[in-house]
Amino acid sequence: VQLQASGGGLVQAGGSLRLSCTASGSLSSFNWMGWYRQAPGKQRERVALISNIGDTNYLDSIEGRFTISRDNAKNAIYLEMNDLKPEDTAVYYCNGYAARPIAGLNNYWGQGTLVTVSS
Repeated sequence: VQLQASGGGLVQAGGSLRLSCTASGSLSSFNWMGWYRQAPGKQRERVALISNIGDTNYLDSIEGRFTISRDNAKNAIYLEMNDLKPEDTAVYYCNGYAARPIAGLNNYWGQGTLVTVSS
């Protein structure tokens, strides 16, 4: 299974972006899908998760500004990001977690998409 992330770019503070992540296989294989980010010089952090039944979980600092969603028919998840702040600048990665390993792996990662927010 491959995950392909897209949608990053340069935006001014207060602006919006929508990230997309498309899986080469069915999302139903994953118990959780999510977005992580890694800013320069910092550790990767979990931003938002969505379960295969639609439960969501968000990082405190982005709750209310970001929304994660999924479209099982398109094998895709999305991250709608509003009111972006300079501290949201990072490479954003999509992730799929499968409790039952797929080809021997529990975790799958997309290649990352860069989000840059200017002040």
